[in-house]
Amino acid sequence: MKMQTYRITVAALLLAGIATPLLAQQATTAQSDTPAAAEDDAAIIVTAERRDQNIQDVTGVVQSLSAAQLRADGIADLRQLQVAIPGLSIANQEGNIEIFIRGVGSANNTELGDPAAAPHLNGIYIPRPRGLGSMFYDLERVEVNKGPQGTLYGRNALAGTINIITARPRLGETSGYVQGEVANRSSYGFEGALNLPLGATAAVRASGFYANKDFGFRNAATGAQARTLDPAGLEENYGGRLSLLWEPTSALSVSIVGDYGKETGTGYPGANIFPAVIATGLRPDQLDLRDVVYRGQQGVLDNTNWGVQGKLRYDFGSVSAEFNASYRDVDFFQANASSESINWPGRDLDAIQYDNFSNNFWETRSQSQIYELRLFADEESSLRWTLGGFYFKEEQQVGFLSLADRGFCCYSGTEFVMPEVEGKSYAFFADTTYDVSDRLRLFGGMRYTDETKSRYGIGGNLALTLGGENFDCCIATRFGTEGFRPNLLDRPNFDLSNVQTPQQVAQFLIESTKTPGVRDTLIQQIQTIANGTNPNGTCFTRPDIDNGFVTCPVNNPSDRNGGFSYANLGIPTQQVGSAAFNYFDFRLGADFDLSDDSKVYAKVSTGHKAGGFNDSFNGSTIPEAFNPEKVVVYEIGSRNVFELDGRRSVFNLTGFWYDYSDQVFQDLTCINLDQTQVPPVCNGYSLVNRNIGSSRIRGFELETRFSLPARIGLDFNLTYLDTKVTSGIVADARGQDFGAGGNSPLIDLSGNRLPLASRWNVNARIQQAIGLGSGTFDWQALVNYRSAFFLSQFNERDVVFLDGTRQTSLEVGFPDEQKAFATVNIAAGYTIDNYRIEAWASNLFDVQASQKALVGSSLNIRFLNDARTFGLRGRVTF
Repeated sequence: MKMQTYRITVAALLLAGIATPLLAQQATTAQSDTPAAAEDDAAIIVTAERRDQNIQDVTGVVQSLSAAQLRADGIADLRQLQVAIPGLSIANQEGNIEIFIRGVGSANNTELGDPAAAPHLNGIYIPRPRGLGSMFYDLERVEVNKGPQGTLYGRNALAGTINIITARPRLGETSGYVQGEVANRSSYGFEGALNLPLGATAAVRASGFYANKDFGFRNAATGAQARTLDPAGLEENYGGRLSLLWEPTSALSVSIVGDYGKETGTGYPGANIFPAVIATGLRPDQLDLRDVVYRGQQGVLDNTNWGVQGKLRYDFGSVSAEFNASYRDVDFFQANASSESINWPGRDLDAIQYDNFSNNFWETRSQSQIYELRLFADEESSLRWTLGGFYFKEEQQVGFLSLADRGFCCYSGTEFVMPEVEGKSYAFFADTTYDVSDRLRLFGGMRYTDETKSRYGIGGNLALTLGGENFDCCIATRFGTEGFRPNLLDRPNFDLSNVQTPQQVAQFLIESTKTPGVRDTLIQQIQTIANGTNPNGTCFTRPDIDNGFVTCPVNNPSDRNGGFSYANLGIPTQQVGSAAFNYFDFRLGADFDLSDDSKVYAKVSTGHKAGGFNDSFNGSTIPEAFNPEKVVVYEIGSRNVFELDGRRSVFNLTGFWYDYSDQVFQDLTCINLDQTQVPPVCNGYSLVNRNIGSSRIRGFELETRFSLPARIGLDFNLTYLDTKVTSGIVADARGQDFGAGGNSPLIDLSGNRLPLASRWNVNARIQQAIGLGSGTFDWQALVNYRSAFFLSQFNERDVVFLDGTRQTSLEVGFPDEQKAFATVNIAAGYTIDNYRIEAWASNLFDVQASQKALVGSSLNIRFLNDARTFGLRGRVTF
């Protein structure tokens, strides 16, 4: 199959579902608008191995979706890709994108960790996938490369890669398109692009989009203020991109791409279904998880993502060089849309305490730089090689504040703010392919990576215990009511060595606030401690706080001058640390042509995910750092093109075996236990990452594409996964015992399946294009089926408590199996000349499925797929 390009009709390939081709560069804009039945020939070209290849020549599994196919599939952002790519799972947890491929991924979406499936934009690494959804416009294609890519793509390609490839400027051509759409849920949007030549050797392309989409949840609250809150999921997004291409000679190519994206709305928080399961005994699939009881502040999301990347390529003859450089900036803020679980059958919604502003606030900023130099041999050579060097630097500033409003007494919350988090990585790599004969090729590669991480900031609990008359406990505090905004990264001081006296501690607590809520009491209660006018503070109460029998000191003690009988204040601890890691990746294999249209291959490859930090606390046994994870994958496959009734079809089959070691399992650990409540309530949590696991994954993938009579295309794609945890003992947070100091029993995960890994994942798509009048009518239907999978590492096992008692997962509120489900997306379009109209429906039957669960003491938070969307789109090309 060396140097051979299969020419398959565009009708067959564009109808070919999962592996949809990129139309040839020479294809007209009008042709690329139609996802089915164009008349010219084209090859599916991908860059999975860092060079242009026919997709059938790739020694592995890569699946590609063209821009036209993405539109037809109703895929408007990254997380929706999973409906078209079997074995891919993507969740959005509070704005954090988590990508799993074949059961391998990472749920650590904080500054302490990294993704395990590496996202790329035009082949350049994106360290933080927040905001990638705002890049799904004016694209050429999206590629999903399955399996570890440690040699060619480097760090965090443990599970594979996702590469978003934007439309390139076209030389000597004035062209473009405008597009508008309307949809249910009060949705509408616009998109367009303009390509202009700059003489004969340069061109510029400008594009942009705007999208407004209503929420897919419902607000079931009945409280006067709470029922006015907009549910989660409302989006207003926009962005723009400017691309420049200069090719003064056939040897030199320079491209520069700058982009800006903005996401706003009500955010993507989940809903805690734990109370609903306990109250009803029902499983999640028997409840309406979109019927959420909101309260407190309005959920807000504000995310800005911009960057510049450049590529310089020069052909010296037998050797070419390519230099890539990129800068990317992310500025993310979210105030969660807080809720009192969901509405369940028989629930008295009027009995809920809606005047509760407990909430979480997130802020993340990232500035990353990437530089890569590659030298590679001519593709015509029998020995094709690549040598390269890679450098990465990221500076992050992150903030998190969790408020616990309306406690029976005291106040406690959790704050983690890191104004300085730095990561650096460099790597050297080599890869080569040697033609032993016309049919047999050997290939291999290696990569050495070295990385360091460091951080500085604060992390831990905020606490106030304020005594009343006769030293009674306690006078309550309100913190975070209407209008409240935290300082987070704008906090003026992070150096706790300068926070020693009660006055300094009080001032530090006050500096958590940027804008006080209208009914907050914290500042009024401790301001006099901070300014030194009263060491006991000011005993301030509000009528909307029930202090029970506790009153301000008057008689005993009588010398507090309006202050509290005592004021015990607590603040976070200093978080300082550094870590260093290095690792080696390789790939080795061979492929052999059985014929001009068929080949077999075998390979072994490795990948690593970067190590990271845990939050640390005084006296804690939590390890400060965790090491990189590693997979070794053995893979064999066959890729075949054949004729069926005179028409080209494809049959590919791949088998794989993963050895997954140094696996990180997460515990949700309580770090702030309010023991004044009965039963005690945890008001602060930390995710703890430990290298205590190993797993085995085996399975196979089947890809078929058929071109049938009447211009019908049919494809069937299947992924089978058999995953098994082979070792790993963790704390079972579901059985946390607050009567025993918040300790949890241990659970051996051996034998469990990996989270989010369905045994069977099937995609089937049928498409047809029909000449109708002066134009072409086309339609398609896409069905995605996923068998049951678990949402957590616990696999719905029984909970065995510290005292030896046993209860089922359902009895204690933690069912975590997502039942099997299927979604259906349909689309139809009519093209005449340069005009096209399309209709589509995503998740046609409004199937409700959990894509992630966050499990801990009294927490079973679910993050869901998108609700049904349908609409109409018009497009004009020129």
